[in-house]
Amino acid sequence: MRRKYKRKKGPVTSKKVTCDGITFASGLEKYMYQALKKAKIKAKYEGETFELLNGFHFKNSSWERCANSKGDFKNRGEKRILPIKYTPDFIGKDFIIETKGRPNETFPMRWKLFKRLVMHQFPNYILFKPQNHKECDKVIKVLQGLST
Repeated sequence: MRRKYKRKKGPVTSKKVTCDGITFASGLEKYMYQALKKAKIKAKYEGETFELLNGFHFKNSSWERCANSKGDFKNRGEKRILPIKYTPDFIGKDFIIETKGRPNETFPMRWKLFKRLVMHQFPNYILFKPQNHKECDKVIKVLQGLST
């Protein structure tokens, strides 16, 4: 009898969930969506992607392996470097919400770059980063307090 082993796909895996025809990346995103809907607070889910750092053409030599640490150690210079982009979970009239239960290793750097962009391009926006249901409920209370 063969045993099936569950293969780990990465550092953090979340279960995709569907609600109102929208597929959410996690249960926490679905919870936030339902809380916003119940409170009648308008927000778009993954409505906009922001470019945090422009792409560029790297013209120098660069001796390295592939990004996944496989392959030969060789000159991998003269390449186009893609931009760093970020899509927050919910965008409202004057707020942005990023639900993040268990962040992956690249998230803290991306979040810092995004905060910098918000500070310069959207100075009156409020950022929220709830990590559990209790914090999502608090976000709703704060947003309701702002609208009164």
